[in-house]
Amino acid sequence: MMGWNLDFITEEQFKCHVRATIMKYGEKLESYDLKRFNSNLIDPIKLIFDKSVYRTSWEEIVNNEIFRQRDKSSNNDIGYFHQNIFSYFKGCEVPQAGWDVIYRNPEGIQMPDGDIVHTIYVEMKNKHNTMNSASSAKTYIKMQGQILEDDDCACFLVEAIAKKSQNIKWATKVDGKNVQHRLIRRVSMDQFYAILTGDDEAFYKMCMALPGVINSVVNEEDSVEVPNDTVIDELRNVASLYTDQTEELSMAMAVYMLGFNTYSGFGNKIIQRLGGKNEGMLKRIYEYAKRLG
Repeated sequence: MMGWNLDFITEEQFKCHVRATIMKYGEKLESYDLKRFNSNLIDPIKLIFDKSVYRTSWEEIVNNEIFRQRDKSSNNDIGYFHQNIFSYFKGCEVPQAGWDVIYRNPEGIQMPDGDIVHTIYVEMKNKHNTMNSASSAKTYIKMQGQILEDDDCACFLVEAIAKKSQNIKWATKVDGKNVQHRLIRRVSMDQFYAILTGDDEAFYKMCMALPGVINSVVNEEDSVEVPNDTVIDELRNVASLYTDQTEELSMAMAVYMLGFNTYSGFGNKIIQRLGGKNEGMLKRIYEYAKRLG
């Protein structure tokens, strides 16, 4: 195993932070059953279009939808990783409120335009395009207020996924007017790491260490519970209620019932159109629909 080459965080600290981030995934690591799968109401027609257009199996399209649902709510957890790692960096504080990160250096921090400041106040975003105009204006005004209060500081909007590596004046609009200030800056994550550590490749080195540490944590006994999703099996059980139909149409019916179980033309009428007269089958389908809520 290669030696640890991150000077700004120990291997044990990094592993601890990765473990805490994985634990933040919380309920997203819980297994999906059919009710949870449909808790935000699946669009059955989109699911069927996607399956056909992308030429995937039912299992693939269902698993993709489960992944999408998990992924939709995981950005905050990755935000936790990006923000809270700085609690291990020399001179950094991760406050409970106010700013995402505050960095202080009594020896001074040189800005690209030549200014020397001793504190940087940071607002952090996962991606460069996640702020609307109102949010941008509010954040900029907050930064303006901080600089008026403390003329020995700079304010950074740090973006984990910026358009490019950069440390530039943040130009935006407030009340319809173009504004910018040399001490209010948009900074990509790699350049923020460089400011804190003095190493231009610090962020790169962290990224290179990350996969191995994640795998190490995930493979630790009982550290991460592997989800056991049952959605596709439950859908197949429902599809089996629609006898004398092709497997494809039976699965389509099970998917339709996720979103349309109370719609006109579904339930007993759809069974009649399929040629089904079995009252027991009808009762079981109604029970299924009721369980989906």
